[in-house]
Amino acid sequence: MKNLKNMVWGILCVFVVFAFLATTGVDAALAAKKLEIRVGHGVPESNAMHQGWVKFKEVIEAESNGKMTVKIYPNQQLGGDRELIEAVQMGNLTMTAPSNSPLAAFDKEFFVLDIPFLFKDRADAYQMLDGNPGQTLLATLDKFNLKGLGYFENGFRNLTNSKNPVKSPADLDGLKLRTMENPVHLAAWKALGANPTPMAFGELFTALQQKTVDGQENPFELIHAAKFNEIQKYITKTQHIYTTYVMVINKNFYNKLSDENRAIVDKAAKAAVDYEREIAMKNDVDAEQKLVEFGNEIVELNDEQRNEFKEKLLPVADMVKEKASAEIVDLFVGSSK
Repeated sequence: MKNLKNMVWGILCVFVVFAFLATTGVDAALAAKKLEIRVGHGVPESNAMHQGWVKFKEVIEAESNGKMTVKIYPNQQLGGDRELIEAVQMGNLTMTAPSNSPLAAFDKEFFVLDIPFLFKDRADAYQMLDGNPGQTLLATLDKFNLKGLGYFENGFRNLTNSKNPVKSPADLDGLKLRTMENPVHLAAWKALGANPTPMAFGELFTALQQKTVDGQENPFELIHAAKFNEIQKYITKTQHIYTTYVMVINKNFYNKLSDENRAIVDKAAKAAVDYEREIAMKNDVDAEQKLVEFGNEIVELNDEQRNEFKEKLLPVADMVKEKASAEIVDLFVGSSK
C-alpha cells in the first residue's frame, strides 16, 4: 500500500513538473514572439515620407531590441490613401500616413488644413501642428478607430501653368487648372477666377502635355519629380496651402500595447516626423533650385500681391466651417493671427 502511494505521489510530481515546464515554455514562446507593425503608404522609396518610415522602423527595432519589427509596403503596393485608411481602421494594416485631404473624407475636421494661407511659413506650420491645434485635430480621429501620432511634411503647394506668369488673381481668369477632387480646393480656385478641373494625378502629365488643362498646383519637389516643369514654363510661388501626411495607427492595436511598447512607438513616431521634415525641407529647396536651373520662370509674390490672393479667398474659411466644426476652424484660424 505504501509503495502504491509513493508511486501515485511520484506520478503527480512528474505531472506537476511537466505542467510547469509546458506553461513556462508557452510563456517563453509568447515572450519571444515578435510583434510586427505593418505599414503601407502611397509614395515611392525616394520620397521623404518613405524615409521617415525607414527612420520609424530603425527606432522601433533598436529600442525594442528586435521584439517589435516593422514591415513597410511603399508606392501604393497595398492601395491608395482611401484603401490604406480603411485597412488600418479594420486592423488589416497597422499604420499608414495619408495626405490630409483624402483623410478629410473620413474625418471632416481635417478640411481645416485646406484653408488657403492658413500657415505663414514652415515654422508656423510646425508650431501649430505640433501644438494644441494640431494635437486637438489628431484626437478627433479616435472615433474612427484611428490614433493620430504626428504630421509628416508634404509641403507648400505652388502653381504652374503654360499660359502666362501669374502675379494676381486677374491672371488666373479662365485658366484651366487641375486640382484634387476636394470641394474646398475647387471653391478656392473658382473664387480666384480659374476654371478648376478635378483629375487623377496619374492622368495629369498627359493632360498638361496635350493642353487639356493649362496648369496644376503641387509642392516643388513633386513638380520637379513629375517633370511638370518640362511642359509648364511659368511657376508662381503661391504657397497657398501647406499639405501634410498624417501618421495614423489602428487605435485598438495601439491601446493593447504594453506601456513600454507604446512609449517606444511614440518615441519612434516623433523621431520619424523630425527626420522626415528635415529631408522634405532640403528636397523642397533643392527642387526649387533645379527648376531655376532648368529655365522655368518663377514668380515670387510680394506682400501686396499675396494679400490680394488672401482677400479673394477669405470666404473659403466660412465654407470650411460648414464641413469641419467651427471650434476646430477657430482654433487654427485664431492661432494663425
